[in-house]
Amino acid sequence: MKSAIAFFSILSKDMKNYYLKPPNISWGIIFPFAWMLMMVIRTKTAFQINEVFPGIVAMSILFGTTSMLAVTITFERKSRSFERLLLAPISIELLILAKITGAIMFGMFNSIIPVLVSVLYFKAAVANVFVLIIGIGLLSIVSTLLGLYISVAAKEVFEAQTYSNFFRFPMIFLCGLFVPISALPVFIRPLSYLLPVTYGVDLLRFSISGSNSLPVVLDLIIVLFFCLLLFYISKFNIKKKWIR
Repeated sequence: MKSAIAFFSILSKDMKNYYLKPPNISWGIIFPFAWMLMMVIRTKTAFQINEVFPGIVAMSILFGTTSMLAVTITFERKSRSFERLLLAPISIELLILAKITGAIMFGMFNSIIPVLVSVLYFKAAVANVFVLIIGIGLLSIVSTLLGLYISVAAKEVFEAQTYSNFFRFPMIFLCGLFVPISALPVFIRPLSYLLPVTYGVDLLRFSISGSNSLPVVLDLIIVLFFCLLLFYISKFNIKKKWIR
């Protein structure tokens, strides 16, 4: 019971102080909408929207989660409020889960706009709604944990953003967001399969048009593996760097 109270107290504090601020909410709406508008200018048919739909959803989640979590964790560490949480009588696993849940929810919120615009306005077909929901959820989780991993290594907010861009922008070209992995040079393709977002995007492609390149079960297993890996690496780094 005490663990549940601590979890929801940390989550509600983060939602109030960070995620529910009007600039963040508007950014979560404008960013994916701007990408959709760009694609409207470029492509005006549902068939083409189906091709770029997974990439826009993945971009909205990736940038939203990594940006917000990297900033909040780094800011709280600098102001020493995160250190007070580390002194609380709760497990570090519960603390990490409470801190990342807000970013996960923010990432899923960011995905709503491109999904609604694509489906309702462009009449883009969704082959499997269940896999689409699972894919959005898992992509939000693994992107958030990637943001956590980055934020643990940073001391300043600008460092966290710089490190985030170092990971995010290569992913745009390597994870099949807009350019299929099969179209990449052969010597670059192995890098694509080392990135967790690749498998989340593949799930989204299956849910939209069934044009995935890997088995769905394999995508799920690998994304879950990356989630656990990033979680425990981040936990190890927090203990090593932040707990004396």
